[in-house]
Amino acid sequence: MTTLSVIQDACTSGIALEKPTAVYGSATREHIELASLLNEAAGMIADAHEWQTLNRIATITGDGSDEDFALPSDFGRMLDKSQLWSSSLETPLTPISDRDQWLGLDVQSFDFVINAWIIYGDEIHIKPALASAVTVKYWYQSNLWGRTSGATNIATFTADTDVFRLNERLLKLALIYKWREMKGLPYAENMADYQDLLAKLINRDKGSRIIRIGRASMPRDAVFAYPQNITG
Repeated sequence: MTTLSVIQDACTSGIALEKPTAVYGSATREHIELASLLNEAAGMIADAHEWQTLNRIATITGDGSDEDFALPSDFGRMLDKSQLWSSSLETPLTPISDRDQWLGLDVQSFDFVINAWIIYGDEIHIKPALASAVTVKYWYQSNLWGRTSGATNIATFTADTDVFRLNERLLKLALIYKWREMKGLPYAENMADYQDLLAKLINRDKGSRIIRIGRASMPRDAVFAYPQNITG
């Protein structure tokens, strides 16, 4: 279904508007509101779960000196349990979530045992620098939840012929409840319909189920080593 089809269906099943023949590019106030709400609803759905459709793997290649690497152009967020895996190590790199801790490690020039990493300034920073040709890979969620008629993935609907890469019925239900909410109309039942389908789709989605083969079982949150030498 195209964005226009989603909006047309919504207008006959919860939004008391005449079915439009065009929305994006229209100067009609209701059409402008519908176009804006559809983008808001699509982003809300994309953020609600780690959809396998939007999951991607990024690759970083070391050169022996660079410690700062740009995030992918379609980077939405890291997955909740994402780890950075190096081609030169048996364990994942050590995440540093506290920026002051990272600053201390940087300023005091600690001798790292295992590379550590942090995200800030729209970059992934890794210390010490990866050796030349060493690769690091990690999972992330793309922010490109839409697609044009020309098969280009996009982060915002701009045309009546664009399509949603996730579930279109869910998008329609979200549009209906958000429209009714915006207009001060009763929407609790419509929101419940959206939430029920969302829960079912999340349960069916395979993106968060990970099978580990050939490795010892251990907690996914386990910290393997502190990223610096300890002397006594």
